[in-house]
Amino acid sequence: MDLNRYQLAALSRRDFVESALALAATSLATGQALAAEATPTRKPVGPNDKLRVAVVGGNGRGSSHISEWIAIPDTELAVVCDCDPNAYAKYSKRFEELPHKVEFEQDIRRLLDRKDIDIISIASPNHWHALMSIWAMQAGKDVYVEKPCSYTVNEGREMVKWARKLGRMCQMGAQSRSTTGMRQTLDFIQSGGVGKVSLAHALCYKPRPSIGLVDTPAPLPKGIDFDLWAGPAPNEVPIRKRLHYDWHFDSRTGNGDLGNQNPHELDKARWGLGKQTLPHRVVSLGGRLGYVDNGDVANSQVTLLEWDDALLVSDVRGLPIKTPVDFGLKAGPLKVANIWWGETGYVVGPNYTSGVAFDYDGNQLGKWSGGGNRQHFENFVVGVKSRNPADLNLDIEDGHLSSALAHLGNVSWILGDTVELGSRPSLAADNPRVRQTLENFEAHLAEQSIDYAQTPLTLGRVLAIDPATERSSDSEANALFSRNYRKGYELPLA
Repeated sequence: MDLNRYQLAALSRRDFVESALALAATSLATGQALAAEATPTRKPVGPNDKLRVAVVGGNGRGSSHISEWIAIPDTELAVVCDCDPNAYAKYSKRFEELPHKVEFEQDIRRLLDRKDIDIISIASPNHWHALMSIWAMQAGKDVYVEKPCSYTVNEGREMVKWARKLGRMCQMGAQSRSTTGMRQTLDFIQSGGVGKVSLAHALCYKPRPSIGLVDTPAPLPKGIDFDLWAGPAPNEVPIRKRLHYDWHFDSRTGNGDLGNQNPHELDKARWGLGKQTLPHRVVSLGGRLGYVDNGDVANSQVTLLEWDDALLVSDVRGLPIKTPVDFGLKAGPLKVANIWWGETGYVVGPNYTSGVAFDYDGNQLGKWSGGGNRQHFENFVVGVKSRNPADLNLDIEDGHLSSALAHLGNVSWILGDTVELGSRPSLAADNPRVRQTLENFEAHLAEQSIDYAQTPLTLGRVLAIDPATERSSDSEANALFSRNYRKGYELPLA
């Protein structure tokens, strides 16, 4: 059984949780008997050898993957794999200009046994990320996988286990980890430039339009293998206007913008805090507000993630920003950004590649910028050739932790209750930065035309997390740390 928005409408919240518990029990019992060691598929790559890459997923972020692997001298784009052949066809003229052939493959499983592929570069929908990554690592490939690296909390930890067990390199694609300006910014923070940083903001003020409301299945592109597109998810064509991209806003395949754009910002926030575990406590407030559509994940959501000595505030706003937000800082209006609050000043990262620091009197302490998307792909190549995970700027361990922050927020929200605007979490209620964020969030929502009877605001449950086990004391939450997998697409357990 898999729960979608239409089943959820007919279930009470208690029914949903009981069903999820049953799903998790089934999922945890599922695994595949696999060899303890991966069999190398080709000779070790020398420092001067070209790495042959297969990109899986030619739409969306896949376009960037294709461009970068073509441009990097140490790599050769060998294959584009997509269950939708149209995703390959749109690059045909570009591929004709290359000195070598770029093949098309529809089924990732036919890539795994190929001895001429070194890297699998994954830009598929979220629900496929972990399974594709693990399959590839088991086949002796190294993996570059888009954010979030996982669809659930448990998936990310399994990816880490397989990478370590098999000695594979696995990097998550959050490009700020490698850009020159952002690394300089974080070096300043970690060297004590503004004293101890105990609070970080991860901001995503990126309007996302409604995906519309229809009562018919999405039209399928000609030639698509929908069974492959669905993979671990139910083999049911979703009810919506279009299949591609809008999967982000369907809980069977995506994680909302908290798990779409905000993993970039969550990762930088956690990086600045220096936290290498999951938080101890989590709560989320929000909803799919103002949109009566086929989406069933939040578009507006504040999530508080608390360690014993630090706090991360995630603030996602998918509705139009009518009043620019600057929180009174000298860095100007913020859109997709980070703020790290220290003892003697603060640092703002207003994009993927730059940062600026001020003391609390408004004096600028430093400014950094530079770099771009390609540096993260190039860093992965360094790790693949060295075979040392420490050379990766965003090894799968860090990728898992940052992705799981989004998943924890969504679990809290799913387990919450409908509240009125103005209701606030009890967690960190006395923190002035939290109060400031919630006041601004409420003012933002008050500027929108929201019918809360149709699109309710939900205050999530406060979850207690044991960072050592990555489990909650709440069994209903633990049920949502995993998922059900369709037969033939079960997640292998290390």
